[in-house]
Amino acid sequence: MSKADTRQDKPADEAAAGNPQPPTQQATIEVDDSRAVAGYANFCRVSSTPEELILDLGLNPNPYAQGQTTVHVTQRIIMNHFTAKRLLNALAVSLQRHEQAFGVLEVDVRKRVKGNN
Repeated sequence: MSKADTRQDKPADEAAAGNPQPPTQQATIEVDDSRAVAGYANFCRVSSTPEELILDLGLNPNPYAQGQTTVHVTQRIIMNHFTAKRLLNALAVSLQRHEQAFGVLEVDVRKRVKGNN
């Protein structure tokens, strides 16, 4: 859950003109995750329509396999593009913090395997 935006900015000309505005009520969102279902995915396919972005998530049992592999999609998340952009920004910030603390994440599996030998 993220903190609510608590800024109550007024344009400088409004404040200077002496036109007091009623204070804006801060928005708060309460998140109830009591019915959330947790899952794990090491595979993600992204597709979209003009209206929606679709994330198919699943488990690739052998990410190092050669040839054809079947990945069963276990979760599908569908969102509008505005929500997808907010998710993109939130993920970018989280990954940036992780890499600052623990080092750069190599996403190419082949490079990770070569680096461990």
